[in-house]
Amino acid sequence: MSWFARGSLWWKLRQRFGIAAPRVAVHTHIPWYWRWVGIAVLLGLSAASAAWIYDAGRRFAGFDRTEADRELERARAERDAARAELERLRAVANAADSRVSIERTAQQKLAQQIRVLEQDNARVREELATLESMLSSDARNANVLSIYRFKVEADLLPGEYRYHLLLLAPNTPNLRRDREFNGRLQLVVSLTEGGRNAMMSFPEEGDPGAGAFRLAFKYFRRVEGSFRVSPKAHVDSVQVRVYETGSDQPRATQTATL
Repeated sequence: MSWFARGSLWWKLRQRFGIAAPRVAVHTHIPWYWRWVGIAVLLGLSAASAAWIYDAGRRFAGFDRTEADRELERARAERDAARAELERLRAVANAADSRVSIERTAQQKLAQQIRVLEQDNARVREELATLESMLSSDARNANVLSIYRFKVEADLLPGEYRYHLLLLAPNTPNLRRDREFNGRLQLVVSLTEGGRNAMMSFPEEGDPGAGAFRLAFKYFRRVEGSFRVSPKAHVDSVQVRVYETGSDQPRATQTATL
């Protein structure tokens, strides 16, 4: 081998194994899944750091999300409490309105009852005064049936009329009678309708309410009732006739003009 060839070989050996040889690094082998775990941990830490930095920046700027959430919850709780109080107050108000309505209705009914009682009391006093005057009168025929205070008035509905009268039995000593007066009542109505005059009698034949016109009393009897005519008719007068059972001739008559 020539000198030049031996020199080149020596130079190559010194470059590979000598001081000028390339450096060699020894690394520990790490499995791939541990590498991914490390990467995930690194990403989690990065995200947590970013969130912390974001919240710190918001707090530094004057906005705290935690405090805002607490204020929002507090506002919601106050709203719910206000709604509950409003519902309670509404229930109390409704109950109070119901009590006031009930009390008002009761007062109206009581006032109406008082008016009815006052009217009945005044009517009873008037009837008693009438009876006293009649009983103390010497001019009264002892065998005559008497009719007092016969009145006819228009009722609330068109064509309806109410009537009332007081019947006094024939006078006997000490107001003693061996039997009741039995008979019936009849109303003869004179009216005008469509420019023509007409007459109607109550009760009519076959009227199921004819029982209200029957009479049975010993001393006196107050009679009240109603009758109906056409709403377009005008009642001119009403005559009441009292018949005794078994007689076709009226024992007493009286006419009321409207």
